[in-house]
Amino acid sequence: MAKHQFQTEVGQLLQLMTHSLYSNKEIFIRELVSNASDAIDKLNYLKLTDETIKATLPQDWAGQVNITFDEEDKSLTIIDNGIGMNEADLIASIGTIAKSGTKSFVEAMTGDAKKDSNLIGQFGVGFYSVFMVASHVDVISKKAGEEVAYKWSSDGTGEFDLSACTKESSGTVIYIKLKDEEAEEFASKERIKNIVGKYSNHIAYPIFLSYKEEVTEELSEEDEKSGKEAKKTIEDRNEKINEATALWMQPKGKLKADEYNDFYKSISHDSSDPMATIHTKAEGVNEYTTLFYIPATAPMDMYRADYQPGVKLYVKRVFITDSEKELLPTYLRFVRGIIDSEDLPLNVSREILQENRVMANIKQASVKKILNEIKKMSKDEEKYATFVEQYNRALKEGAYQDFTNKEALLELIRFKSSKAEAGKMTSLKAYKEAADSEQKAIYYIVGENENVLKNSPLLEAYKKNDIEVLILDDKEIDEIITPMYGAYQEWEFKDITSAEAPKVEQSEEAKKEVEAKFEDITKKIKEILGESVSDVRVTNRLSESPSCVVKDAGDAQMAQMAQMMKVMGQAMPDSAPILEINPDHEIVTKLNGLADDALVSDVSWVLLDQAKLSEGMEITDAVAFAQRLNRITAKAL
Repeated sequence: MAKHQFQTEVGQLLQLMTHSLYSNKEIFIRELVSNASDAIDKLNYLKLTDETIKATLPQDWAGQVNITFDEEDKSLTIIDNGIGMNEADLIASIGTIAKSGTKSFVEAMTGDAKKDSNLIGQFGVGFYSVFMVASHVDVISKKAGEEVAYKWSSDGTGEFDLSACTKESSGTVIYIKLKDEEAEEFASKERIKNIVGKYSNHIAYPIFLSYKEEVTEELSEEDEKSGKEAKKTIEDRNEKINEATALWMQPKGKLKADEYNDFYKSISHDSSDPMATIHTKAEGVNEYTTLFYIPATAPMDMYRADYQPGVKLYVKRVFITDSEKELLPTYLRFVRGIIDSEDLPLNVSREILQENRVMANIKQASVKKILNEIKKMSKDEEKYATFVEQYNRALKEGAYQDFTNKEALLELIRFKSSKAEAGKMTSLKAYKEAADSEQKAIYYIVGENENVLKNSPLLEAYKKNDIEVLILDDKEIDEIITPMYGAYQEWEFKDITSAEAPKVEQSEEAKKEVEAKFEDITKKIKEILGESVSDVRVTNRLSESPSCVVKDAGDAQMAQMAQMMKVMGQAMPDSAPILEINPDHEIVTKLNGLADDALVSDVSWVLLDQAKLSEGMEITDAVAFAQRLNRITAKAL
């Protein structure tokens, strides 16, 4: 028997599970039954597509899950006849957590125990939930097509044992030695039946509960009159405790909300009801059934590169895959559910899936159904606010990725704006309706802080002209994606940091006069600032601030590229901004013609640095900035 150390993060996880209190311990049965169902799904698929595996199985093989309990032994056993695991599988599946997000999981669990049941499923660590109730666990498994079985044993501390053993058929046996304080609750017929009915009623395979029951002999009237004592015997029972039907194939009219919700929980490992349910049966050229759910809370791994897709593909009720990321577009990766096709071949490969016309049609129709459901949801302002909080960013990705549905997605996205109340958001439709009839563009500003953006000097001209500006404070994505939108209903998206300021009442002659008046000082400031700026010029976009920084169209593209490189972990030098100064501001008018070169230099740098700070940008030298302010202040006193 070989001893193995748990991966460090697994050890931390088990310690939490073993020594902390959790709100929903019963989910360990849900997790283990769900794992058993997945194992049977995989073997069922191989039985139909792999002749070698088919030859190893009995002709009458049919997937099933068996649960037994022993009150005296204080134990619970869950058995499946699925694909099973070999030595490598057991180490990889139970001794290691491959997902690098496990550290976040551990942190989240310690932070809020109320979230535990959701987190367990969302991070794909469901098996370990058994240690909430177990003092010891044995896993005996034999992989289909292999000769040797293996036994994995652990008490949930720092190590596990792994050794070869014997087992006649493929599948997995999980023996759970319950903690004393948990035995009465979970080594119980009625409790197990209740949990299975709640979470696993529509698992596609029968779940049997085996138990012993005391039976009292029935006496005849004569025997009763004679005072004969009835004999009591212990008999074995084997009771099917779930429906074992593919819920998605049942008529919508016969299904209740609770049934939909319970099935969602069984496939998603979520403990909350979904936000929306979308059940569709298509007939005609392509026959298929889809059952999609939108979770109430976004999956924890949604923005990770190694996210797990939430949609399972079936062909004629036979499970095919749950790891194919092409079943739905990546921006809909939060969707959970089932696709069941009548037209795809059972031995469909990943390559065929990606190229198959049937699958392409299913995907296209499914996207439209999901977006239509979201559109319906948007009519309920309160409910939609919850959706936006969880999935607005994903929709932004979609508007960039999915050209076919770009307009529909742009209508669903919500934006903060310069006119919206705190906590409120606007749609592009509302933006257009509120705009002046002469306005033909959608103006926006990108940054990292909503308050900084709303107080940006760049907004002054727009406020003066009563023009609404969208506040995009998710810079990581907004700076890359928003320029890619192009237009919405023929209105172009324009970044106010590179767009010309709104029209002001100033003739071309007056503009040239101002430029000529401040020509010397703008040249002087440009010489002082050198490569820190690409240009210095007077502007009519400011009314209260002395200066601001902007970028031209070429620089805007470079900034976009720099953000993309940053997301990919690569550095790229920032392009120098344009410094614009307000000719009507007292600081600028006094600076023009000032003979004190040292003071001109200090003020020039302060104008640049404070403009950067107003936009939430970093300044080159904070110490030098402070020193310059000190010198200017001293001269002013």
